[in-house]
Amino acid sequence: MTVLKRGMSGAAVKRLQKTLKEKGFDPGKMDGDFGGGTEAALMAFQLSEGLLADGIAGPRSLTALGLEKKEDVWPDVMPGVRVQAVSGMFPATPIGNIRENLPPVCAALSERGLTDQPMVLMALATIRAETESFEPVAEGRSRFNTSPRGHPFDLYDNRRDLGNQGTPDGERFRGRGYVQLTGRFNYQRYGELLGLGKRLIDEPELASDAAIAGRLLAAFLKDKEIAIKQALLADDLRHARRLVNGGSHGLDRFTDAFRRGQRLIPAG
Repeated sequence: MTVLKRGMSGAAVKRLQKTLKEKGFDPGKMDGDFGGGTEAALMAFQLSEGLLADGIAGPRSLTALGLEKKEDVWPDVMPGVRVQAVSGMFPATPIGNIRENLPPVCAALSERGLTDQPMVLMALATIRAETESFEPVAEGRSRFNTSPRGHPFDLYDNRRDLGNQGTPDGERFRGRGYVQLTGRFNYQRYGELLGLGKRLIDEPELASDAAIAGRLLAAFLKDKEIAIKQALLADDLRHARRLVNGGSHGLDRFTDAFRRGQRLIPAG
């Protein structure tokens, strides 16, 4: 796997500089030394292509530049995602729950190509933040979704940002699954994305089915992959969590699981 980054030099770096120049991103001197100019030009190219703008010419960036024919992306860490390792990320969770529910989660991540360490840890840490039992669950009543004298989830009923259209949408499309999918809009969008048509609208409880919950989690993370990786590159776990949750709910559990995972599941 070819990786070029700042401080390196040689013919491969010179080819990178020449190609960046040809693409309209001037790195400065074509001297074969990967310095600040090359790094800045590469980052500009990555932003232009919707790639992770880390200034490192890895397989994905080199493929986009036409310098590699095969996109050999980040190392696949799935072989290391074993029940025992994941159990170390979920110290209060019965191992039987992990043994039962980890396989469909891993299958869903593989289906979306989210098999590198950052995204695998993001998925597992999200599960711990949302449902530490490692079981897809439905959202319970709280002061944030139910008014003091209202019916369950009445505060969601008229949330236009969620696409809800009044009673009983609040309760019908409450948070479910590993990612706590919420709102008519998201149920419709991700149901169609998963090839379920209108089934999630007609049967919203399917979002708590283990196999479907895993696929919803993977699809949701895939939508935000670049932004998530930018946050993780900056080690900004708070922002990474906000990209999924919209806030900092469960941040302590998310952070603890992510840090444990960095030790337990090697990057490759």
